[in-house]
Amino acid sequence: MTANTVSTTDVRIERQARQLSRQLKLLSEHLFPPQSQKNLRTFSSGEAAQLIGVSDGYLRQLSLDGKGPSPEVTSSGRRSYTLAQINELRRHLATVKPKDALALLPHRRAGEKLQTIAVTNFKGGSAKTTTTLYLAQFLALSGFRVLAIDLDPQASLSSMLGVQPEFDLRDGDTLYGAIRYDNERRSLKDIVRKTYFDGLHLVPGNLELMEFEHETPRALAERRSTQSEPFFRRVGAAIAEVEADYDIVVIDCPPQLGYLTLGAVCASTSMLITIHPQMVDVASMSQFLLMTSDLLAVVRKAGGDLSHDFIKYVVTRHEPFDGPQSQIVALLRSLFSDDVLTATILKSTAISDAGLSKQTLYEIERGQVRKSTYDRALESVNAANSEVLANVLKVWGRK
Repeated sequence: MTANTVSTTDVRIERQARQLSRQLKLLSEHLFPPQSQKNLRTFSSGEAAQLIGVSDGYLRQLSLDGKGPSPEVTSSGRRSYTLAQINELRRHLATVKPKDALALLPHRRAGEKLQTIAVTNFKGGSAKTTTTLYLAQFLALSGFRVLAIDLDPQASLSSMLGVQPEFDLRDGDTLYGAIRYDNERRSLKDIVRKTYFDGLHLVPGNLELMEFEHETPRALAERRSTQSEPFFRRVGAAIAEVEADYDIVVIDCPPQLGYLTLGAVCASTSMLITIHPQMVDVASMSQFLLMTSDLLAVVRKAGGDLSHDFIKYVVTRHEPFDGPQSQIVALLRSLFSDDVLTATILKSTAISDAGLSKQTLYEIERGQVRKSTYDRALESVNAANSEVLANVLKVWGRK
């Protein structure tokens, strides 16, 4: 292959990448007019009441009495609330009913440590990003203060949360800006950004995260990483800067076992390992676990903190009537017992159809997809996320 051919190929690929980026930006402007930004739908009074844990009638009476935020009321008398208003209602009711404050406003209390959950698997296609996204949104809908960190250079999580990496981010706007080795290092407080999803903030990702993978070997060789935090403590040190602002941090790890993933695992208090129940994926996960064990042993000897409150396996894209998949799930349960979540996340056209417009089942209107399909998929997602939340509450010593 000649130098001219290489140059031509470079130029061609770059041109196609830019064409695709521009088209994605135009698509975003078409999907989310007029500001070309995502906005979360409003919730009916029944949905709001269910999220808060009170009756619809109670919310109606609050509205009639002029207490709490004023919902949007249609000509037919239907009331709806934004998620910000639902959280405002939570705060209002927590002051009115102090005995129920913990249930209404479940923020961390004194003595309850920040929970950092790393979602990981170096096999692509295991629904790692989807699992991270749905968990983060579920926790925010439940009233928690949530920080999502996109550590994947492909930045799919950022894209789903309304950030287009090619256009919306400058140098240093990812976690790399807070963990780099030079004098350009920034505080994570300056990088975190709000999302359209009230209570859910984001540290976005893009290709610059790969710089950490390239720089860390040089830093280790030059002993620069020992002048402050070693590479495996940098993610945790960055998160510590914003610890007081959040209850739960959810990290979408890259699909590789590199320095970023090791840093996330060392920073986390718990881990979720996603599994697609196909034999090739399970075989890949076996290699992943062996490699992880070996690398973490080295990190532990170097002083890394590897104590986790829980490690759970999440079965994703599950087809329960598929015989071979059922056998694999049964095998996992026999091997790992309670470490496998009881609930599995189903493979569903409802989830994939919502994803086509960069949305989740929590965001779309129920009528946008077939009701039975929507309900079945949402039930599986909620069941899995509820189990994860139950483990967090157990760590905090709550019922």
